[in-house]
Order: sequence, then C-alpha cells, then structure tokens
Amino acid sequence: MKAKDVLGQRGETLAVAFLETQGMRIVDRNWRCSDGEIDIVALDGDTLVITEVKTRKNLAYGHPFEAVGAAKLARLHRLAGSWCRDHEVRAVLRRVDVVGIIDDGVGEPQLEHLRGVG
Repeated sequence: MKAKDVLGQRGETLAVAFLETQGMRIVDRNWRCSDGEIDIVALDGDTLVITEVKTRKNLAYGHPFEAVGAAKLARLHRLAGSWCRDHEVRAVLRRVDVVGIIDDGVGEPQLEHLRGVG
C-alpha cells in the first residue's frame, strides 16, 4: 500500500472517531459508485451528513480544505443523492462536511471540522 493511502486511511479513522465524539452515528464508509466515493456517511440527529476527509502530512501543498473546491462539492452533493437512492433513504435534511487533518506521523494530528460546506 502506498504511503499516501496509509495516511488517508489513518485520517479517515481519526475523522470517524472525532465525529462519534461529536454525537454523530456513522452509517457508511468508503461508499463507491460510478460517479465517485463518499468517505463517511453519518447521522447528526435527523441530518444525513456526507463527510469528505482530507489528510496531509504538512501544509506544503496547501491546507487540506483547499482541496475541496466547487467541483468537488458539486460531486459530493450528487453522490449524496446517489447514496440516498441506493439505500432507499429519504433524507430531508442533508449537508456536506469536510474534515481536514494535518498528520506528520510524529506529533498529535491536528483536526479541523467544517460543517455545512457549500
């Protein structure tokens, strides 16, 4: 497995643990379809939350949040609809969150959570 894949998996595991401490219930991980992948699907009360996780070793290539632009957000919204159809879920309340993590593998990872992006 490539180092970036290991870093990504570690980031997703950290994000899941964090979201659970925030009271969210994880209902799916790494769901894929022909249009792409959703990292984490969670419930925050009655709200379905599609969560994109971006993990970096450092800020050399910018902050993790910078990797989630308008095109990525539009894709996540489409994927949310596909996930709901695939799972026969009629989620009236739905949002997209982004979790950004800086993890150099030495110190404590830094995690930031943006709720309701785009």
